[in-house]
Amino acid sequence: MPAVTQMNKFIRFRHFHNAKGAFVMPNAWDAGSARMFARLGFSAIATTSSGYAYTAGKRDSFASLSCEEVLDNAASIVRACDLPVSADLEDGFGASPKICAQTVDKAVNVGLVGGAIEDATGDEADPIFCFDAAVERIQAVADAAADKPFLLTARAENYLYGRPDLKDTISRLQAFSEAGADVLYAPGLPDLKTVEIVCREVDKPVNMLMGLGSFQANIDQLSAAGVSRISTGGSLPRAGWGAVWRAAREILDDGTFTYGVDTLPDSKLAAIMSQEKLAKRD
Repeated sequence: MPAVTQMNKFIRFRHFHNAKGAFVMPNAWDAGSARMFARLGFSAIATTSSGYAYTAGKRDSFASLSCEEVLDNAASIVRACDLPVSADLEDGFGASPKICAQTVDKAVNVGLVGGAIEDATGDEADPIFCFDAAVERIQAVADAAADKPFLLTARAENYLYGRPDLKDTISRLQAFSEAGADVLYAPGLPDLKTVEIVCREVDKPVNMLMGLGSFQANIDQLSAAGVSRISTGGSLPRAGWGAVWRAAREILDDGTFTYGVDTLPDSKLAAIMSQEKLAKRD
């Protein structure tokens, strides 16, 4: 069976955004989770900086994760499956438009067919780039991606940083679209009505983050609101960490091991993972 090329994946990925209704793109944190999502039948995968950070014993922050670490992790996810993979590229790993553009070049080189750039600064005192700087950064990334198999997602981070300014968020998304972004994303929108407004006011596919817990809607409701793509951010790895936490607490607090009843059988996990073997050892 011929290998699936990066261009094949890009074409498929781009098509999903134009199909009727929203598709779900879960965020994998390592090669194993990517293989599981592929086996379950998802059509595309994203990465998650927070999910990867936790497995490395680090905080999810600009100061904790380097571009090389994030892209090495993304490359392992790309190799683990034949699905299109879009990366969480945080702030582009630098404030300057030039660095953001270089990050896209590196992302394409490891096999990614998409990625998201935030307008967050990483500075607690001034968490969001000013409007003009944010647009300039997206423009540079769009220019760098123009001749590459790469779908650019532009993120407006207001709602994640205590700035629930819908007017500014929409203005940013509109400007990002004009600058060349392919997908628009405002994580943390509080309710379905706000989602509908955002989708109505922009002219590109909209990604919606679900799994945070504070806002609940199903795929049909989000599709009807105008959402094209749904991602899960760090919620699935946090669900896994939650299960481990509860199991460990059971052992410490109760001295019992009933958590084992709900675990996936080793045989099922083994069937999902790579069947390749090392060469015969001496």
